[in-house]
Amino acid sequence: MQKVCLIISHLFLLSWMPGVRGQSRHLTVGNGGVWGEWGRMELCPEGYYASGFSLKVEGKQGRGDDTALNGIRLYCVNPNNNVNGHYTTIESSVGRWGEWTSVKWCVSRQLVSFMLRVEPKQGDGDDTATNNIKFMCSGSGVQLEGDGLTWGSWGDWSNKCSRGAICGLQTRVEGPQGDGDDTALNDVQFLCCN
Repeated sequence: MQKVCLIISHLFLLSWMPGVRGQSRHLTVGNGGVWGEWGRMELCPEGYYASGFSLKVEGKQGRGDDTALNGIRLYCVNPNNNVNGHYTTIESSVGRWGEWTSVKWCVSRQLVSFMLRVEPKQGDGDDTATNNIKFMCSGSGVQLEGDGLTWGSWGDWSNKCSRGAICGLQTRVEGPQGDGDDTALNDVQFLCCN
């Protein structure tokens, strides 16, 4: 009986916590990089879903240390009340190098699945880890490819949001390594909300 009361009180508290919503699953892929620490899970506001994205990308450095993908920014919209193109943005951890690309949008749709382009470990060579990302749009199945770099190969698609769409992200980013080999963004997982 005590366990039942504890569970009920926990569910009651969760229902009153700001930012808690119907979350159905985490979307992950198996080819993400292995370096760095996971940042915080960041969520779109209640009723908003990711409909676009941009990337923070460091261009090729020649003989310098390449990092490629440094960050992912999601553009959240309320599909039931998108007046005048209003949106808000969210980011998890972001590397220090590169510039933000232009936004890619799912027209009147939301992001529901993703895949990563990842370079495997290079031994004594220059590691970059994750180089680019693709998203799939709901309904139409349109694929949006980011403006990242081309090292490595594409992995498999994640599962799709079975209900709703992507509403949150959490990135794994390696901090600056001093004289060592920097990789910046290594992996990401997304959250689906109903």
